[in-house]
Amino acid sequence: MKKNKTRTAVELSRQEAYVQGRKRYKRRITSMRAVIFFLFLALWQSAASTGLIDSFFFSSPVQVIQCFWELLTEKSLLTHIGITLFETLASFLLVFLTGMVCATLLWFSSGFSEVAEPYLVILNSLPKSALAPLFIVWLGTGTVTIITAGISVAVFGSIISLYTGFSQVEPEKITLIYTLGGTKRDAFQKVVLPNSIPVILSTMKVNIGLALVGVVIGEFLAARRGLGYLIIYGSQVFQMHMVITSIILLCLIAMGLYLLIQQMERRLAGRF
Repeated sequence: MKKNKTRTAVELSRQEAYVQGRKRYKRRITSMRAVIFFLFLALWQSAASTGLIDSFFFSSPVQVIQCFWELLTEKSLLTHIGITLFETLASFLLVFLTGMVCATLLWFSSGFSEVAEPYLVILNSLPKSALAPLFIVWLGTGTVTIITAGISVAVFGSIISLYTGFSQVEPEKITLIYTLGGTKRDAFQKVVLPNSIPVILSTMKVNIGLALVGVVIGEFLAARRGLGYLIIYGSQVFQMHMVITSIILLCLIAMGLYLLIQQMERRLAGRF
């Protein structure tokens, strides 16, 4: 009994030491990221202040902060952010639903998948910016066109990724369902879908960024509001600080949405 208690105590101490070591490692990584970020800002501001770079073209952290505050006090910035965020989330949700439905249909029908696969590959390889002018002609300018542009960037790759994930589920598990008298629907619900949760989540993490890219492309061409519109407007009137401020905000939005899905992935990791 004493040996077992001693062994348990040693194992617990080793586990605590490992956990503490991981925490220290994560703190060091976070500190290094912060140091690199603030060092970059300091070098950027110093180069702009000393004339090493032209602040008219490259802006500076101070000008970016001033531009952010001006847009915020004018009560237009939150509107632009909200519109871009709404269009991105709408595109992302529609991509997810379309991808799941189409990938499910492809899995259920091998003949349909063989017919559709080359078309999906071609459409996925097509530069989506080439489609944006067509969307404007077909749908006009506005939110619908921008959301459609966001969908077009991600939907075909999403279908391919999800269908590939469904197809790679261990066939022995599916055979077992059939052996027990189950149908193809049972195999999909009880085996394919639960085993494909990691693939679905990883596809979602990719799609959220692609949806944002598509929305910005649409806003470049067919919007009067949104961060993409601010980028185009700022470049036309040579206000580079407005362009860089909008780009930074897009980066923050992309990071926030990615972390949101990553948090969802961590919560679901223990269930599947």
